[in-house]
Amino acid sequence: MGSSEFTGYCSFTKAIEHLGDRWSLLIVRELGTFGPQGFNELVAGLPGRVSRSVLADRLRRLETLGLVSRPEGSAPHPAYELTAVGEGLMATFGSLRAWADTWLPEDPEMLERDPDVVLGWLAGRVSPTRTPGRRVVLEIRLRHRFDRRYWLVLQHGTEPYGCLTDPLLEETRYVYLECSMPAVLALARGRGDWSEALQDGSVKAFGDPTLVRRLPRWFRPVPAAAARRIRDQREPFRSPADSERVRR
Repeated sequence: MGSSEFTGYCSFTKAIEHLGDRWSLLIVRELGTFGPQGFNELVAGLPGRVSRSVLADRLRRLETLGLVSRPEGSAPHPAYELTAVGEGLMATFGSLRAWADTWLPEDPEMLERDPDVVLGWLAGRVSPTRTPGRRVVLEIRLRHRFDRRYWLVLQHGTEPYGCLTDPLLEETRYVYLECSMPAVLALARGRGDWSEALQDGSVKAFGDPTLVRRLPRWFRPVPAAAARRIRDQREPFRSPADSERVRR
């Protein structure tokens, strides 16, 4: 029996044909998460760099499918918003995100392609109650295909933020980090622990010894579920017979 004979195959194929590109699903997620937005807001807010022509094409397609609409009003350029049909996809996105967080590896090229997104993730991992009293800059240096540097600025009482150019503060306020690409992504996504990364050498820190010592405390600890997954990945396979011998 061919796959086309199974119930639901045609519906699944139809969904992939209409929504199986990068931008369509991201547009729906953006509108569902942050509410109605104008065209320019979507250009600025979508992760990555979508061209205006591609965004216009995808929005027209989503309007045709009935997932997105632009309510007529007094504004010359009405904002785009999800319809009830589009809202119906949000639960699916939640399931897809949970699955991806558990099973999909990070894209090692993402920090070079979308550094602002990864810096935003890192900023989101900062513990606001433990940040230093005076402004401190983490200079993140990556040697992947190219030698790149990025900056994360921390200060108690202020939202942490990333920079693609050096903020040029006093040298004593810098912690210089040399990192591998996988280490940065793991730390940014809350799957890596700062203390362990410094200990195993995937992150090397230089600068004021006091700041270097306090660095791990400025970030929230790894969630328990993620820590368990990390330990499971590091532990060698143990057969039931091995486990029985350990218990004895």
